[in-house]
Amino acid sequence: MRKKSFLCLIFIMFSLLILSGCPGREMALPLSPAPTPAPVSLTVSAAASLTDALNELIAIYQGKNPHVTITTNYAGSGALQRQIEEGAPADLFISAAPRHMDALEAGNLLLEGTRVDILGNTMVLVAREGLELAEGFAALEESTVRKIALGEPESVPAGRYGKETLTYLDLWDKLEPKFVFAKDVRQVLTWVEGGDADLGLVYLTDAKTAPNVSVVATAPPGTHQPILYPAAVIKTSPAPEAAQEFLTFLSSAEAATVFMRYGFTVLAN
Repeated sequence: MRKKSFLCLIFIMFSLLILSGCPGREMALPLSPAPTPAPVSLTVSAAASLTDALNELIAIYQGKNPHVTITTNYAGSGALQRQIEEGAPADLFISAAPRHMDALEAGNLLLEGTRVDILGNTMVLVAREGLELAEGFAALEESTVRKIALGEPESVPAGRYGKETLTYLDLWDKLEPKFVFAKDVRQVLTWVEGGDADLGLVYLTDAKTAPNVSVVATAPPGTHQPILYPAAVIKTSPAPEAAQEFLTFLSSAEAATVFMRYGFTVLAN
């Protein structure tokens, strides 16, 4: 009996030795948790016309990347250009016209290789609620139109595109007494919505956000320079990799869906 028990013990020990040497039988070691990314803060200076779409995309991005905090600075592209030139903190700049990005690039203020055109837009003429007008840009000459709002052409891209359109249509000089100039395209929209101006020249994306205005006309093709939104990482950014990652997200198919819903033309994805 003892001999039989001894043999069984030897058999069990031998079996265990064999099993411990078989491939794929190694004991699993506990995995180390993935390192938590270090917190990073980004400042994005962007054209005012991007406000709604960009705010939505920032919320999506921060939901996926909770270690990233994004602060926005919305204004006319010309004002943002000057702020960056004067040393204001900015990690990423998105302009509503190439000329302002060109100026920063000429001043060696952009991180090389990061500039990309991401969006396009459409210029439209909008009217305040309740104003009865003829269709088209001929409405601008009607006697019931007292004030026409547009961005300051020298600093607000939408204002410059508007001036180009009206000049092409031979209306600029005729209408000049009616013009009131705003600091950015969102102020134009606010004036028209509030009745402080009868008509305004804004982007289609802005018109889509305002239920109390109506689109009277769309600028005909060829009446102004193409509306392009270039973006680039600022050379002095303390977090250039994080800024580039966010810019890559803005050029993604996921971001394109949001931008198109607001009326933008997507150029990069």
